[in-house]
Amino acid sequence: MAPPENQKKPLLFNGFMMNVVGHISAGLWRHPEDRACEYTSLDYWIYIARLLDQAGFDAIFIADALGQIDVYQGKADAALRAAAQSPVNDPILLVSALAAATQQLGFGITVSTTYEHPYLLARKFTTLDHLTKGRVAWNIVTSVLESAARNLGLDRQMDHDERYALAQEFLEVGYKLWEGSWQEDAVRRDKQAGIYTDPEKVHPIRHKGRWFTVPDAHLAEPSPQRTPVLFQAGTSDRGRLFAAQNAEVVFLGGTSALAMRNDIERIRVLARAQGRADDAIRFITAVSVVVDETDDKAHAKFQDYLSYTSQEAALALFSAWTGVDWSGWPLDAPLEYIETNASRSALTGLTRIDADRQWTVGDISDYIGVGGLHPTVIGSPQTVADALEKLADESGIDGFNLAYAISPGSFEDFVRWVVPELRARGRMRSPDSRSLTLRERLQGEGQRHLRDDHPGTRFRDLRGNRSPGGEA
Repeated sequence: MAPPENQKKPLLFNGFMMNVVGHISAGLWRHPEDRACEYTSLDYWIYIARLLDQAGFDAIFIADALGQIDVYQGKADAALRAAAQSPVNDPILLVSALAAATQQLGFGITVSTTYEHPYLLARKFTTLDHLTKGRVAWNIVTSVLESAARNLGLDRQMDHDERYALAQEFLEVGYKLWEGSWQEDAVRRDKQAGIYTDPEKVHPIRHKGRWFTVPDAHLAEPSPQRTPVLFQAGTSDRGRLFAAQNAEVVFLGGTSALAMRNDIERIRVLARAQGRADDAIRFITAVSVVVDETDDKAHAKFQDYLSYTSQEAALALFSAWTGVDWSGWPLDAPLEYIETNASRSALTGLTRIDADRQWTVGDISDYIGVGGLHPTVIGSPQTVADALEKLADESGIDGFNLAYAISPGSFEDFVRWVVPELRARGRMRSPDSRSLTLRERLQGEGQRHLRDDHPGTRFRDLRGNRSPGGEA
């Protein structure tokens, strides 16, 4: 029986983390209840992954950065002192262990197209998709740090739009490898005939482009999802086009529902031009939640957290995100939009979209203290659930990346207080005993591969790439 027309759907919920001590809440690692200093311990990660899995979360979304946080004061000292995303470990190496410890939780892994190679990355994601039984996603980024360029072979960072042009070709190579190189029935596993793979059904991709030359076939046999679920963050003009061409889930920034709704509509218009349906892309945003039994207790907890925040860490992060060194600006100076090669959406969101507020440098350093650039919701379980529903309904988003103030305490509080309230309202799914891929959780049971309206599916048939003699 179909649900009533006015019944609201469950929202998506991902745990939002990074393989660091301090993620987006600046300085909170100093709180006596914070255990993020254990980030180098697998036990710490397994505990959080199991907590989220058993609570019915859809995924754990692991951010990443490939360079030092050194825009503030022109050096990395502040970030190192305040543990502002420094030091940082690799996210991808966590996933196979976390998959073995969980049943349904998906894994969104951030990897940059600017500093990887598609032939190598395609094999890594295929391997993880096999090992997780189809629970991996790729959060596609193009990188914003000049320090990454310096240390990865470039004299300077590529221009913003040029990075997206490279990323588009990177995805094209990926689609050819994942979608078209191996036919669905290429793997026979026929012991009597002595044939594991039918070579006639494995095809070279013969890609020769501006940045990449990949002539041969994919190294790995097809995994449950073939292409990992494609997440993307970035709402600059070029970022929106890239999302329309590739993303299945878009991670939005912004501090207001109106800003998010406007970005969603712009991306949907572009996606329609690519032949994609309105429901082809899901939209999420980040939110931090400080919750307790009552509103008063939650606000007292929030004030406690504020006492541990670091203005230095906040400005180090904001400088890295925007590509602007804010160390020389007075705290009462109004924020201005400055064109940079970093994340344009971060500064745009505060200076152009939220027209009803004039932000200052001091405002943003305070705001980032708990929750980064994203909204922070404070209150009882009912207050928090009301606020999340209101933001989702007014913005049109499909769910949330739940960031933490302290780890794992913020996740434990959310699971204890908010999850039962959301579930009672039908806004969060219960743990599922079915073995679903991550794409099925997001798009519906049976939708293991890219939808037919996804532009990447045009590379599914590469049979013409094989020469008549059967040799590549």
